[in-house]
Amino acid sequence: MLTYNFEERKNCPLYEFLYQKMKEDILQGNLKANERLPSKRSLARHLEISVITVENAYAQLMMEGYIYSKEKSGYYVSELALQLPAEPGKKDVPLQEEETISTEYFLDLKNNSVPTENFPFTVWSRLMRRVLADREIRLLERVPPQGALELRKAISDHLYQFRGMNVEPGRIIVGAGTEYLYGLLIQLLGREEIYGVENPGYRKISQVYRCQGVTCEYIPMDFQGLSVKALRDSKVTVLHISPGHHFPTGIVMPIKRRQELLCWAKERGGRYIIEDDYDSELRFQGRPIQTLQSIDDEEKVIYINTFSKTMTPSIRISYIVLPRHLMERYQAKLSFYACTVPSFEQYTLARFIREGYFEQHINRMRNYYRTLRDEMVQAIEDSRLRGRMLIQEQNSGLHFLLQVKTRKSDDEIRLCAQRQGIRLDCLSQYYEGTGREYEHCLVINYSGVDRKRIQEGIRRLERIFQDEE
Repeated sequence: MLTYNFEERKNCPLYEFLYQKMKEDILQGNLKANERLPSKRSLARHLEISVITVENAYAQLMMEGYIYSKEKSGYYVSELALQLPAEPGKKDVPLQEEETISTEYFLDLKNNSVPTENFPFTVWSRLMRRVLADREIRLLERVPPQGALELRKAISDHLYQFRGMNVEPGRIIVGAGTEYLYGLLIQLLGREEIYGVENPGYRKISQVYRCQGVTCEYIPMDFQGLSVKALRDSKVTVLHISPGHHFPTGIVMPIKRRQELLCWAKERGGRYIIEDDYDSELRFQGRPIQTLQSIDDEEKVIYINTFSKTMTPSIRISYIVLPRHLMERYQAKLSFYACTVPSFEQYTLARFIREGYFEQHINRMRNYYRTLRDEMVQAIEDSRLRGRMLIQEQNSGLHFLLQVKTRKSDDEIRLCAQRQGIRLDCLSQYYEGTGREYEHCLVINYSGVDRKRIQEGIRRLERIFQDEE
């Protein structure tokens, strides 16, 4: 009689566990071809489970062809073309999700994350209930390919009020994350174009472009942002930049450099600038920097932004603003794509923006991050690191730079930090090539730091360089 240990099943349903075990026995030859199986009642009685459980397992095995039945005779094992050899002692090892096997760090200065306690759960859940109550069955209707008009109107109003951009809702496309929108732009502009990215820069951008099969060139930076001279020496036709707050250097591009880039784009047909304004709302001093899109008078700028930095990455709502002629091209060429963001989330976010909660949330998060940044900076200035470190680019965004006087290589710094339970990146890791001017500079992403761990975290950071004192 077949016997299995049901304690091994964990959260697996009974019938599925029985089905899996019997299938393994058939594949490994423990149950031979044309061998008669126990009746459903006798197997259920032997295993102390219900008859319906055995019936469901047998039904699945029959449907997949592992067993067959004879009228008034019972169930039999099918003859297979291939069988797996039995491997004594081998046990199934369940696959683990990535987050369950990742290293736990005392201080993670590499990844920016939104603290869960700062997400407006109460307001968000109330708006979700209202959307459900007000829209009801209309939530099941398809939204336009560009996204729900209600959300696009809310984004248009937000851009006008807070970024000085006069953008019609009809020029906005909503998508599930910037990576998806990058791919959409490649299809819109063409794979034969040469795409330029900042060097150093956010590596995922070039990775997406290369995976999409397009040619990608790295354009070096200077102290004002992307080098116009290097750009003119390249063959780039589509330029991807973040002039409002460059990652990872933190440079805010001055108006003269922006005008020079617009002149480059206007000189030849088919040239475009993708303006990535990923964390424009989180500026701590002065007014938000004027966008490149708002001073573009010849429709050469494609504006892209996301709610991941201000809200939470899990919402996965980003958007692009296209020039009018490119929107016409999109309508003719790509409007068959369905919108990738669920309508429920779109309508909820639309109300969150329209009723003023988004502005309140940004103000609250700006104050929170400013306080967090100040505590980090003060802890560094009060530490033994003060004499060997220079803090740079700390007035906007969710990271700053820490230039270090040290004999250690960047790889040694990261390894020593890891031993201290600190996860961090160096600026040189974001550079394609060998740029010595970017060495010994730490990129401090602080948004997800637990304030209670700051003091101990800085003490651990001190230990990395204590042998050089």
